Amino acid sequence: QVQLAESGGGLVQAGGSLRLSCAASGRTFGLYNMGWFRQVLGKEREFVAVISWNGDSTDYAESVKGRFTISRDVAKNTVYLHMNSLKPEDTAVYYCAGYSPTRTLKYSAFDMEFWGQGTQVTVSS
Repeated sequence: QVQLAESGGGLVQAGGSLRLSCAASGRTFGLYNMGWFRQVLGKEREFVAVISWNGDSTDYAESVKGRFTISRDVAKNTVYLHMNSLKPEDTAVYYCAGYSPTRTLKYSAFDMEFWGQGTQVTVSS
């Protein structure tokens, strides 16, 4: 099983940037597709971005397209979420997650097989 640990969250002003990191343990990290999700208290966890096991395919929620970029460094066992032009509505706890690779990318939290503990991102107006 892969264990995940997110970092990089914090408080930032609107228009600012943050880079979230998700460090994975386990030699099989490179075999999994990885995603980022976010959740606001009282709301469902929502999809943000996903990247295939080899990095060839990515996809994003409409609300973050053009502002966020997901990437991975297999040598460092780490997945990143680069967030630019942040808005107050991006405030949430951000989680990384992973699942066994399939022919198509997946976007539902229910399809994820393992999760990190989350990191808080707060964007002030």
